[in-house]
Amino acid sequence: MNIFICGDSTAQTYDPKETLMVGWGQLLQDFLPGVRVLNHAMAGRSTKSFLAEGRLRRLEGLIRPGDLVLIQFAHNDESDKPERHTEPRTSYTENLSVFVDFARRQSGVPVLLTPICMRVWADGVLQETHGEYKDAMRALARKADVPLVDAYQDSFRIVEAAGEEGSKAFFMHVAKGEDPHYPDGLCDNAHTRRAGALRFAERIAGRLSGQGLVPEMR
Repeated sequence: MNIFICGDSTAQTYDPKETLMVGWGQLLQDFLPGVRVLNHAMAGRSTKSFLAEGRLRRLEGLIRPGDLVLIQFAHNDESDKPERHTEPRTSYTENLSVFVDFARRQSGVPVLLTPICMRVWADGVLQETHGEYKDAMRALARKADVPLVDAYQDSFRIVEAAGEEGSKAFFMHVAKGEDPHYPDGLCDNAHTRRAGALRFAERIAGRLSGQGLVPEMR
């Protein structure tokens, strides 16, 4: 079977020769024997811009019966840029429904994934991020009877358990000269390096397996 990923930079595949940044979608294949992952996630895309650029239409004719279409957006839907921004209970939900309907028309199985959490700590407490977007996706999953992987809650627990300092290793906290793409260093609490992507991909694979959507994971 195939798994198609529609999403943003947090799921994207990156060239290891260029950067230490690794999206969870890049590593999902490692945990799922007999499954081929085709990662169409792209940096900077929201539900709105992904659709406007015709990226979903590129999957037409490629999806076979039983293939999964993983749908994970929110980071860029929250942007104030007009070409990206959506409102959680209206345009965001409506756009997600387009992805769901498309997958079903192609005889695929749509799966909604809430966004991975951001590493935002205050006074020693990991803060909630992504506002109403994650709740809007959960509501759509119930209404449209779509399988849901709550990657937000899972990633939140992983980051929280690692602690404020320990969780830096999961995200793009890189020293000057460590990453060729960011020669001056970077403190990025949204995007993951390999350690974080590995933990998140493993948990997502486990959830897919636990719901019987894919063969038993390694």
